[in-house]
Amino acid sequence: MMGIKHKEEASSGGLHNALAVGSTIKGNVITDADFRLDGRVEGDILCGGKIVVGPKGPVLGNVTSENAEIMGEIDGCVKVNGKLVLKSTARIEGDICLKLIEIEPNARFNGKCIMVCEENL
Repeated sequence: MMGIKHKEEASSGGLHNALAVGSTIKGNVITDADFRLDGRVEGDILCGGKIVVGPKGPVLGNVTSENAEIMGEIDGCVKVNGKLVLKSTARIEGDICLKLIEIEPNARFNGKCIMVCEENL
């Protein structure tokens, strides 16, 4: 797949995927590994690890992951089983469902926020 990198990290011993700036995926993305997104995704993302959406990485679809750090824009719902971090440049148009949240000043989301207790996961 063009624009997608899948490499092993020497420090963590784990795998992660990356979509570079200037790349676009039209369709759903499913990965068990961490995912760094700096390109554009037009579809849903299901990530079994942590997803990082860079400041130039828009998502037009829903995002589901274990943990997430958002610097870019998401037009869809976000469901995180653990911690969601919204950096100052984050923009979310949709509901969020999570266990823990950290929001920097100037981050924005328009939608409902549902905090799920651990026994409800």
